[in-house]
Amino acid sequence: MVADDTTTTEAPEVVEVAPLQGSTLDEVKARGSLRCGVSTSAIGFAEPQDDGSFKGFDADFCRAVAAAVFGDADAVEFIGTTAAERFSALAAGEVDVLFRNTTWTQSRDTEIGGDFGPTTFYDGQQVMGKAAFGFDDSSTLADVDGARLCTNAGTTTEKNITEGARVVGAEIELVTVEAFPEAMDLFRAGSCDLVTTDGSALFGHRFSSVSNGEIAEGDWIIFPTTPISKEPLGPMYRQNDSLWADVINWTVYALIIADEKGITSANVDEMTANPPDPEAGRLLGVGDDELQSKMGLPADAFQHAIRQVGNYDEIYVNNLEALGFARPGSANARWTEGGLIYAPPAR
Repeated sequence: MVADDTTTTEAPEVVEVAPLQGSTLDEVKARGSLRCGVSTSAIGFAEPQDDGSFKGFDADFCRAVAAAVFGDADAVEFIGTTAAERFSALAAGEVDVLFRNTTWTQSRDTEIGGDFGPTTFYDGQQVMGKAAFGFDDSSTLADVDGARLCTNAGTTTEKNITEGARVVGAEIELVTVEAFPEAMDLFRAGSCDLVTTDGSALFGHRFSSVSNGEIAEGDWIIFPTTPISKEPLGPMYRQNDSLWADVINWTVYALIIADEKGITSANVDEMTANPPDPEAGRLLGVGDDELQSKMGLPADAFQHAIRQVGNYDEIYVNNLEALGFARPGSANARWTEGGLIYAPPAR
């Protein structure tokens, strides 16, 4: 079976939601580990390792939640899910949370029994072509006119590119396959002039192909600079479970606030001993006004997450920077630097 690593929105399936028996937090604590649903082949986001663990941006957020709950970032069982089965796995209780490059959409929020947490990565659909065919960084969607373009079926990728091409007056021949890696095979073979999916997947495939010597830097061009769709990616959990939602949400927020305040895995002990301000003290569990214990977590929960996994910027840089995702100037920059990564106050 070919793994599906695309992140672009698929039409939601109707799923039966398991009856809620207490909070997921209670189940996770009783089990002694977190079951985190991830992709099996999303380069930079979730890549399986020989020992059964996963590495990547999404995988690190799984580990951060485990560290917050148990004080141990390794207390997580990674459950690989395809794009088609992830929502059923969540609804059936097979996973406790999805960190699986999943786009937050209205239909998913209202029809499939799940709720979304904070956006961890702002993505968007783009196109990839070969420089040898005349594409460059200034290419626009209008430049796809007359091209044969491949993508995977059953996602909004098809609708996005069809509508986008129509708006700019470009005519395309759209070829769809079952999974995006198949589209990449056709692209490599020259059977397709272009491929399209979320930018994160395109950057990942290009990085991998450069790294293994298949292509040279600059051979494959990703465009347009401004994506043709919005794909906010983040955690998803079962609906109507406020306690568990708080745990997931505030673990993410804690890593974002730590980034804002310069609290890192390297200096978290020093910052805990001498918090730079009252908010940092609360977040690190110092003093009587900490709020983690009211959420069913240890007071020092976020200390563990930061110490063992890192703050948001550390996670981003460690997993995505090498792929070509420059954080400065992007939607994923800090809100103080013109980006959209923002957390409510810890008070």
